[in-house]
Amino acid sequence: MNWLLVVGGAMVGAPLRYLTDRAVQSRHDSVFPWGTFAVNVTGCLVLGLLTGLAGHVQLLLGTGLCGALTTYSTFSYETLRLAETGARGYAVLNVAASLAAGLGAAFAGVALARL
Repeated sequence: MNWLLVVGGAMVGAPLRYLTDRAVQSRHDSVFPWGTFAVNVTGCLVLGLLTGLAGHVQLLLGTGLCGALTTYSTFSYETLRLAETGARGYAVLNVAASLAAGLGAAFAGVALARL
């Protein structure tokens, strides 16, 4: 039963990641990966909000939805591509901003959940 909750969340999270990434990136005329940045920070916020929850909700939304919504592999690949194509400043910015915004969103989610 638990694995069905993870699958159900992932079935929503994966297309949501793709559609959000495309929508955000299409609005920016930049090589910076704004779409991936947006879904990763959003996922950090949601996971922060879910920290106090256990059981089925955590499996559905935390592991399933957020697991499919966020993407460390795409973040890594896009950062590598930025560095390889000479956009090293954007690569460093992507790493620093993703780390700061992701942690900030997670902390904000936890703080909101505790209210």
